[in-house]
Amino acid sequence: MSVEQPTLPGGKGAKASCDSRPRLTAERRNTHQRTMPMDAVLQILERREPAPHQLIEVLLDIQDECGHIPQAAMILVAEHLKLPLIEVFRVASFYKAFALTPRGRHIITVCVGTACHVRGSPRMLDEVLGFLGLEPGQTTEDGLFTVECVNCLGCCALGPVIVLDGEYHDHMTPAKLRKLIQSVREAEKEVLTHAEAGVRC
Repeated sequence: MSVEQPTLPGGKGAKASCDSRPRLTAERRNTHQRTMPMDAVLQILERREPAPHQLIEVLLDIQDECGHIPQAAMILVAEHLKLPLIEVFRVASFYKAFALTPRGRHIITVCVGTACHVRGSPRMLDEVLGFLGLEPGQTTEDGLFTVECVNCLGCCALGPVIVLDGEYHDHMTPAKLRKLIQSVREAEKEVLTHAEAGVRC
């Protein structure tokens, strides 16, 4: 079955405003500038019944494998599930669980809900965006960090709260936030140094 391939709008990563919809924590963080072989998508589709009700599950599988959902993968999904491509895109772009552009290896989530707001979350958001040179939803050029916003993390008494790769950091301050980000950078450098040393050996 052939599927018309319209030009799809840009992904959510281009947004520069906070989105209230929670995003699932991806287990794979090394997805920046990484492409997903389409044979991997085909293997995912082979495990699923070619029926429209499988759409969410298929997209979740692709997201878990790649960290985001490439347009080429959406085309294959539409063909396999016998759905219009625009319907696949609509679902993928509606749920914040899905990313249409590559995300960083480390996801920083800032709560901007009312409780955290009155406790200083705007300062935390300004701090992390200024420190990394980003807007909400964007990823650093080195693929290390993506910054996101949510309206509530369910721990209002502990605000302001920052979540880094699924780990909650409560009563955050600008100094603690900078130290947290720097610790991740140093850990990444150490991993890279060890990898380079292994290559030389």
